[in-house]
Amino acid sequence: MPLMRDKIIGHDLERLAFRFTMMRDDEVVQCQISDAAMDELAGMQGTESSARQAQFLSLRETIERIASDIYDEAPRVQGYVVRIFMRHLGR
Repeated sequence: MPLMRDKIIGHDLERLAFRFTMMRDDEVVQCQISDAAMDELAGMQGTESSARQAQFLSLRETIERIASDIYDEAPRVQGYVVRIFMRHLGR
């Protein structure tokens, strides 16, 4: 069952990842994509932190599809966080 779009949390400078949430029924699923993976999807490198939200918005459908696919393959554990890295982009 695919995850549904929820909220944008924003760029986490400490983790170098962009955080967002998705929904599965009534459950909020925490998600994040690494800066490197997002840059790879965009075909660029070294995007400034201040430009991450715009970059996420331009790639949102693709990122959310990848997150949903990862979630479908994940073990059903309460509090599972979907983390997208470069290795997930070859799907």
